[in-house]
Amino acid sequence: MNATPSSLPAAGPSRPVPSRRPALSLLASEPLRATLEAVRAAAAWRDAPRAVGGGHTVVLFPGLGTDGRTLWPLRRHLARAGFRALDWGQGLNTGPRGDVQAWLDDLAERVAKRAAPARELSLVGWSLGGFYARELAKRWPDRVQQVVTIGTPFNGSVDDTHVGWLFRLLSGQRAPVGADLRERLAEPPPVPTVSLYSRRDGVVAWQACRHARGWPLARDIEVEVSHLGMGWAPEVLDRVTRVLAGRREATR
Repeated sequence: MNATPSSLPAAGPSRPVPSRRPALSLLASEPLRATLEAVRAAAAWRDAPRAVGGGHTVVLFPGLGTDGRTLWPLRRHLARAGFRALDWGQGLNTGPRGDVQAWLDDLAERVAKRAAPARELSLVGWSLGGFYARELAKRWPDRVQQVVTIGTPFNGSVDDTHVGWLFRLLSGQRAPVGADLRERLAEPPPVPTVSLYSRRDGVVAWQACRHARGWPLARDIEVEVSHLGMGWAPEVLDRVTRVLAGRREATR
């Protein structure tokens, strides 16, 4: 059984984390850099990863304005590595609607049905999808072995991204900005949690993708990729696989 919030050691002292939108030059170069990463991924496509999954179930959550097709390369890579890799099954990610907690409760029920009959699983989320992975793990501390987020600005706000307008367009409402909600979202779930972030991210501030405190079960790992290419960049595919495999070895 994973540790619960009450059994965790007190978090370390907070350190200031500067937050800002990425430079417009980085944003403008995102499509080209993501395309080059796709080319590199295609070149390595025939190299099957080592079988390390052991059939462990992993659910993947796409980013805002995308669906499971965006993370298909990562999902396929994990499947080839021996994991039971599943798309979240909800189609286009348009962001939460209505009451956020009620929406997340409903998502948890849907994901539980999709992951059945597995009782233990890991959650991987890209960008906005990473918020879902973290919040569902808070609801399932005894079921989730590990959470991996990729380019998820949990330690920031909509002002630390270039996609606030897209959230409003797709969800019909502004992204939640309350201080209490921001503080809660910044707190990791009570399970091993890894955040992959990139200083080359042109969509969200890399500083907002790092934990501002020394949480005992959370760590941050830097990768050198674009934001749009995080679903297929070889470095991300390899890193996510190794993180998940390492946790499986630790729990045997």
